[in-house]
Amino acid sequence: MKTITFFCLTLNPNHEENIKRLSYIPVGLGEKKFSKNCFSDRKGINISFKNPFYGEYTFHYWLWKNYLDQIQTEWVGFCQYRKFFIKNKINSNDLSFNDLKDHVITEIDQPNNIECILGEKFSVSNYKFSKILKRHFLHFLFNPSLFFDEKKRNLKLQFDLFHGKGNLDLAINLLEKKDRENFKDFMYTRNSFNPHNMFLCKKNLLKGYYETIFPWLEKCEKIFGFSNLKGYGSQRIYGFLAERFLSYWFTSKYNYREIPIIGKDLSDYKNL
Repeated sequence: MKTITFFCLTLNPNHEENIKRLSYIPVGLGEKKFSKNCFSDRKGINISFKNPFYGEYTFHYWLWKNYLDQIQTEWVGFCQYRKFFIKNKINSNDLSFNDLKDHVITEIDQPNNIECILGEKFSVSNYKFSKILKRHFLHFLFNPSLFFDEKKRNLKLQFDLFHGKGNLDLAINLLEKKDRENFKDFMYTRNSFNPHNMFLCKKNLLKGYYETIFPWLEKCEKIFGFSNLKGYGSQRIYGFLAERFLSYWFTSKYNYREIPIIGKDLSDYKNL
């Protein structure tokens, strides 16, 4: 008996068949035309026009408003056309499609006391100094302790540097009180998070998450808008806020475990 409904999101219609071969449900996002058998964020109640700013979350919104109650499995999962949950760490170089298929997670054993599964944490404290020199040298020059004290290179600093200084605090202040201080503490004291907006969780947890994240992001729109967001780090600010909040939400409220994520683009297998 199937235990999980597992979606794989892509921007490229050419990925649809390979997603099916991996035993995932294909989801087509963006402006390109997908087959009628592919899930989409453009039907029913949707915010598909926000995809350049929200990324994966336009599909999450669609799922919340149109399909969540129809899912029959206990678990729901999400991955991407170039990032997948895997059973154990492997080298992605020269990885054949069959090898990828053998290693990706497509089903889930019912783990005792585990309510969600996230990707292994990504640390923001080990900045590449070439990137610092190129983009943020003056900030580190005027704050030299950042070169030596990893604790100061926290999630808040990383967000300020790459997604606009002060934007995080503006967004946090719009959260409901019950999460405002806890999320602020998470961002100010941690230097790693579970990345890529990828997760597996029990279906009954999703509704509460969606009922929190989307009203918050909508409030953030009144501050950041859309028309003045320039550059990837700024334009996708809603997706980046959601990525950090997802890590906080699931790790602070539920029993979770972490598994590896591999980066492997399905475009590498276009000749299958």
